Amino acid sequence: MKKESSQDKNQLLKNFNQELSVSSPGRINLIGEHTDYNEGFVLPTAIDKKIHFQFRKNSNSEKCRIYSKTYKTYAEFDPQNLSKSEDSWKNYISGVIHEIQKKGNKIEAFDCIINSELPVGAGISSSAALECGLATGLNELFDLGLSQLELVQLSQAAENNFVGSNCGIMDQYASVMSKKDHLILLDCRSLEAEFIPADFKNCKILLLNTNVNHNLAEGEYNTRRRECEEAVKIIQKGHPEVTSLRDVNYEILKASENELSESHYMRSLYVLKENERVLKATEAIKSGNLKEFGKLMYQSHEGLQHNYEVSCPELDFLVEHTRNKPFIFGARMMGGGFGGCTINLIEADAISEYTKEVSEAYKRKFNIDLDAITVSPSEGTTITK
Repeated sequence: MKKESSQDKNQLLKNFNQELSVSSPGRINLIGEHTDYNEGFVLPTAIDKKIHFQFRKNSNSEKCRIYSKTYKTYAEFDPQNLSKSEDSWKNYISGVIHEIQKKGNKIEAFDCIINSELPVGAGISSSAALECGLATGLNELFDLGLSQLELVQLSQAAENNFVGSNCGIMDQYASVMSKKDHLILLDCRSLEAEFIPADFKNCKILLLNTNVNHNLAEGEYNTRRRECEEAVKIIQKGHPEVTSLRDVNYEILKASENELSESHYMRSLYVLKENERVLKATEAIKSGNLKEFGKLMYQSHEGLQHNYEVSCPELDFLVEHTRNKPFIFGARMMGGGFGGCTINLIEADAISEYTKEVSEAYKRKFNIDLDAITVSPSEGTTITK
């Protein structure tokens, strides 16, 4: 992408008459972490915090121009001559355009202004919101005729192939497909989805952002995926019917234990148990048993902490701080790990006082300011003309 120019940026912003606008949400995942790329089950939903896009065609130029109001950054590029950038946010954009054009669609010059409500690095998938919002806008702007599922899949492919993060499909699926006031029980193998009313009774979802992003995060995410794939190859020697950790049960895992390294065994055990927890948590929500749901959230965190080894001291501190508080039903780390948010199921009238208490404790422990975000299950990506 070409280096930004203040003159070009000012020209873009002057009298910007949009042809359409798109709002693409971040997502939370109630339970089911690192199971999507293992063809397992997840329970996410979009949230009422979004990235907003304004689009218009640019018939006077061969270059695309994009400006982020949030980060006050500008980029321009030729959509027929894409290259990787040192600025990671630009690679998500180039990746989406690249995947659209791989399908035989030509992207012509366009202008886009972006305004984000999503904190980067908080584990609420600002990257998927960026990808899906851009893909949805370009699909509408150029009348490409791509389905919602195609937009989901090409956005995931952009992150895998162009950005280099081997994410599963959960984030993009939730960002596009979610329904207001519902959770999605998503089978990441078949992509069958069940929309479940998000009835939290007198509780709300509170996210506590650690405001740390350890350097391990992205590299270790890809490492965990590779470890799972390696475990599958080892297990396949004695059980050729196994194509992913989704196919592994306790009997198969026990039979393969001597062939697996300790880390391969622990990763596999976590995935097996987390898939079970997602299905149990779904039934708990359906029956209104928030106590059981919260118990499963804590178990999920313990698995991520000890078996999958993607937590960090800051996340562990925030989860431990919630224990034995009758107004908090459950808490766990959320996202790839090594930073980001904890997700907490908490009685609504306790949020203010608890946020003050935990923020002070966190500051004393780590000398870091804690951010608190209350979110609600929301609709997926929307278009306004």
